[in-house]
Amino acid sequence: MSCAGGKWVDQLIAGGGGDAMNTVLRSRVIAGDPPGMTVLKGPVVAESADAGALANIESVAAAEDWDNILPPLLSEIVKVDGVYAAVPVDIHRVNWLWISPEVLAKVDGTVPTTWDEFNALAEKLLAAGITSLAHGGQPWQDATVFEVVALGLGGPEFFRKALVDVDPEALRSDTMIAVFDQMRVMRGYVDSNFSGRDWNLATTMVMNGEAAMQVMDDWAKGEFLAADLKPGKDFVCAPAPNQGGYILNSNSFAFFGASDESADDVAGRELMASLLLSEQVQIDYTLHKGSVPARLGVSRDPYDECAVKSTNDIETTMNAGTLVPSMAHEMATSSANRGAFVEVVTEHFNSDMTSEEAVTRLVQAIELAQ
Repeated sequence: MSCAGGKWVDQLIAGGGGDAMNTVLRSRVIAGDPPGMTVLKGPVVAESADAGALANIESVAAAEDWDNILPPLLSEIVKVDGVYAAVPVDIHRVNWLWISPEVLAKVDGTVPTTWDEFNALAEKLLAAGITSLAHGGQPWQDATVFEVVALGLGGPEFFRKALVDVDPEALRSDTMIAVFDQMRVMRGYVDSNFSGRDWNLATTMVMNGEAAMQVMDDWAKGEFLAADLKPGKDFVCAPAPNQGGYILNSNSFAFFGASDESADDVAGRELMASLLLSEQVQIDYTLHKGSVPARLGVSRDPYDECAVKSTNDIETTMNAGTLVPSMAHEMATSSANRGAFVEVVTEHFNSDMTSEEAVTRLVQAIELAQ
């Protein structure tokens, strides 16, 4: 930022999944002490804008034609009443499988392309005394696996109806029961020490050959790369079974205004908004983050095969209408609805609750969240 005349000051909040950050952010906004800029995602952008907390960046968006350089689904998410309220800086794919080829070779396993194949491979690994699925028993991680299974078993249309529109018919459907059935099966594939484990420690299990697979966003790739491991050789990135869909997660930056802000404050905000969506910043940011640019048409040359696959699939699913927003990562529905999903999913995963009971509880929880 120094070459452009700006200055960046970090205020870090510990904790994965964004929940801790959101708690601190809400308390600061309520206290009248918001930061100049923060990460906001999904419907929270609209919630914050509707509360009058966010500054207007439409002038930058209009001047730089953001409508034509962002996927329409992502534009819709960061717009409020047709006006841009946040700047997307990247896209993470949620429905990835991260796989140790060395571990798979021990059982002559191949990368699964359906959930039946996943289960058959996991059983084979289990019989060989190998942990099939590296997982961290935290609510947001449980919800991540849940939505990946929901896409894989139900497809993009079911995903939208159930996890975006929270349609009661979809929530209580046989397909949703099947999703919880698969979650119960997968509970048997994790090791006994999974509870409370951070996501990156689960990734390390795959890196070290202690487990075969992990379901996680592509920030997991950053852990592999930091350990100097090579995609396609030391680890495999494969889309989880998905019926042609792609679950989108994205980080966006939003700005807080003030009644007494100066012309320099406004100029700095507009400079930052412009820089964040510039091709070079998007490349630099995503290469470190493990994600891919939110901006369309960025050169693929700097990226590894996992990122190229992700970018190609964004364009394919965008054109096919099968690009869907993540519920687990706050892109798809309200905070209250997400909370209902997360609560029921993690309780089911960590108990003997039946799938039928979980579906009933989910419908009730969503009704209370409305």
